Amino acid sequence: MSLLPPRRLTLAAALPLVLLAGGCSYLEGGSTAADPDSADCEPFREWQDTEGGTVNVYASIRDVEADRLESAWADFASCTGIDIQYEGTGEFEAQIQVMVDGGNAPDLAFFPQPGLLERFASAGDLLPLPDPVREQAEAGFSEDWLNYTTVDGEMYGVPLGANVKSFVWYSPSYFADNGYEVPETWDDMIELSDAIVEAGDKPWCAGIESGDATGWPATDWVENVMLRENGPDVYDQWVSHEIPFDDEAVVDALDRVDTILRNPDYVNGGYGDVQSIATTAFQEAGLPILENQCAMHMMGSFYAANWPEGTEVGEDGDVFAFNMPPIDPEIGTPVLGGGEFVGAFSDRPEVVAFQEYLATAGFADSRASEGAWISAHQDLDLDTLQAPTDRLGAEVLRDPDAVFRFDGADIMPAAVGAGTFWRGMVNWINGDSTEETLTYIEDSWPSS
Repeated sequence: MSLLPPRRLTLAAALPLVLLAGGCSYLEGGSTAADPDSADCEPFREWQDTEGGTVNVYASIRDVEADRLESAWADFASCTGIDIQYEGTGEFEAQIQVMVDGGNAPDLAFFPQPGLLERFASAGDLLPLPDPVREQAEAGFSEDWLNYTTVDGEMYGVPLGANVKSFVWYSPSYFADNGYEVPETWDDMIELSDAIVEAGDKPWCAGIESGDATGWPATDWVENVMLRENGPDVYDQWVSHEIPFDDEAVVDALDRVDTILRNPDYVNGGYGDVQSIATTAFQEAGLPILENQCAMHMMGSFYAANWPEGTEVGEDGDVFAFNMPPIDPEIGTPVLGGGEFVGAFSDRPEVVAFQEYLATAGFADSRASEGAWISAHQDLDLDTLQAPTDRLGAEVLRDPDAVFRFDGADIMPAAVGAGTFWRGMVNWINGDSTEETLTYIEDSWPSS
């Protein structure tokens, strides 16, 4: 996925589209939607009494992933006559506040951070879920997932996509050709990295550039290590600030990340030195694996959408992934995850209808069939998952024995999780010490 300017796409499902320069589109005059009485429209019958309307959606999902989202709800739009106007941008976290403050809030927003959703809910900008949406969400998602959108006893969001943020991507053929095996422990992974260095190659590639959100991929490293070194209880204490951000446990975790991300022998295959990590777009960062310029890339399951067309993903394919191995065997193999949540700023019938549809297994299956996506919906049909890594991620999320925790930066207050934590990690990659970095983030934590 390349870094492209934000774009606005207008979709009314099966209606003919005329594409303009820059990816914009408009509906040709005189076109009609699908026959609402047809068998194809049967799954959407309950939402047809909205009699059309327009729903504006704003999110951080863009490029190929945005195209797949729009395809997934195309039949809903066509059969209900609801015009879904979608805009995806790399500056979502900053611009959604500007839009709300300016009285120009979208009807729906897909929040990638529960902490950001909570901020708008606490300010009274976001609306609690209407009863039909809440009931649909409660029927499909576990209490853990619903708790991420619950503020003062009210539910403000519906889980949308989910991802596993503990994946380490690699080339099976490169491993096989060199006699390397997927590591089962952190120490195994370091021994593997050292062996790759000894062979004259770079074991890791990385990139944390992401527009206004630059820095977030580095926070995933810290969170994965915090969870693996200290277990879920200490992880929860850190995320909720029951222990300070510069606690010794966090110092040890960042020092461990240092042994990989700031090790000039290990990084940054295909791009340059350690500092190149800060300027390498996360979408492009793993691509050197295909050229054997690096051996491994830590990035979420959603990265499957970033491999070039024609890349075979699988155990015997061009790329595959393994879950980052444990550090402490007594903790087991933790799973770090993330996702998006659908929050509403308006409650017109068409908005409620679309938000309710997004909470269904039908939408989850439709989006999953487009590829490179999974959901935490308990009724997701695993057979709709096209990529082996999608199925791997869904199975990991469903594993009752897995130690699962949501991305910590996404739960922390937005000023930290989507602010100083991101910026602090950029400064750290560029040379700030662990102590300077963690003190900077700790000092930024809101007092109330």
